[in-house]
Amino acid sequence: MRRVHPAWLAAGVALVALVGAAGFRATPSVMLHPLHEEFGWPLATISAAVSVNLVLYGLTAPFAAALMDRFGVRKVTTGALLLVSAGSGLTVFMRSSFELIMLWGVLVGLGTGSMALAFVATVTGRWFVKRRGLVTGVLTAAGAAGQLVFLPVLAVIVENSGWRTASLLVAGAALAVVPLVLLWLRDYPADVGVRPYGAEADAEPSMPSTSSASSKAPTEGAGRRAVGALTMAARTRPFWLLAGGFAICGATTNGLVGTHFIPAAHDHGMAPTAAASLLALIGLFDIVGTIVSGWLTDRVDSRILLGVYYAGRGLSLLILPTLFNASAAPMVVFIVFYGLDWVATVPPTVALCREYWGDRGPVVFGWVFASHQFGAAIAAAGAGLVRDRLGEYTLAWYVAGGLAIIGAILSVSIRRKVQTGTVRLAT
Repeated sequence: MRRVHPAWLAAGVALVALVGAAGFRATPSVMLHPLHEEFGWPLATISAAVSVNLVLYGLTAPFAAALMDRFGVRKVTTGALLLVSAGSGLTVFMRSSFELIMLWGVLVGLGTGSMALAFVATVTGRWFVKRRGLVTGVLTAAGAAGQLVFLPVLAVIVENSGWRTASLLVAGAALAVVPLVLLWLRDYPADVGVRPYGAEADAEPSMPSTSSASSKAPTEGAGRRAVGALTMAARTRPFWLLAGGFAICGATTNGLVGTHFIPAAHDHGMAPTAAASLLALIGLFDIVGTIVSGWLTDRVDSRILLGVYYAGRGLSLLILPTLFNASAAPMVVFIVFYGLDWVATVPPTVALCREYWGDRGPVVFGWVFASHQFGAAIAAAGAGLVRDRLGEYTLAWYVAGGLAIIGAILSVSIRRKVQTGTVRLAT
């Protein structure tokens, strides 16, 4: 019987870890109103805590990728899951909005950021040569869809048992993944004596000492490596176009829809559990959309894919305000279309980072992802402020739709990398 390549085991454990961390990222949208009702905190204040989480979630990513190069994926992932579990579990004792910011924002932001999409880029970059785009799509879908699929479960628990029970459940889910990571997740294919999946037969097993850009990995500080990758990439035009587009991606997904869809639906008379179920449906279709996007990334120009994804998202957001007052059928159509596009942008963005920056691509992608979270944080706080000031979210949806169209323009403006004898970056 043909032996399964260990790369698939590494990908499987990474998938479970991403799903385990996804639970907490699902909690803010179902807890906005319960926390507002219990503590009297304005939605803008609670949204600010979400914004801190989103910023740290992004800023941690490039440093986590560098830490994985130095200390290993297994150690960093284990520490991240413990932070998520602690941050979620300790929320049951909070009494002030400052504690909310420290737990939701700082502690969990650091934990989930260490298992953000830079983690996906690191695992796929080390373990796969063939099927890299497809596996990137699957792992990305696991994190994003896991977050959304948790929503109806958490909404029911919050409604029937309170938000504290939901927080403890998420803490337990993250903690339960730790033994799997310690037992089964290895740092490099060389650790189990194999080459990356799809590598040439005469290639050496992948390990730190043979990584072209990472020969310094055991000794170079993670901070220096992360900042060095940013300094190098920031000199090029593609970095800023990718970062700008991904900031818009974050604003139009996690920041706005992920955080405020349930409160917005509640404003229009929809029960929180029904709205959470719609977001979960987004998650289910996101699995399909992101896996297909990964498959397409192995075959189609990533710039074209990004342009199509952002343009379609922008058009869907522009019509969303009218759908809240329409019948259920048009809203379901929106949910299906938007779900297919939710994080379909990730595989082509990861591919472009590796195309331009090689083995440093995962760390550079960590910085691109940081821009994603800055965009998400601004949208989360801004939409909460719009709701407090205007009494509705309509303006936020229209602004997000326009930004997504701009994201499409930025994406198709990225030039192909020029190769003249030796590889050099497009500028």
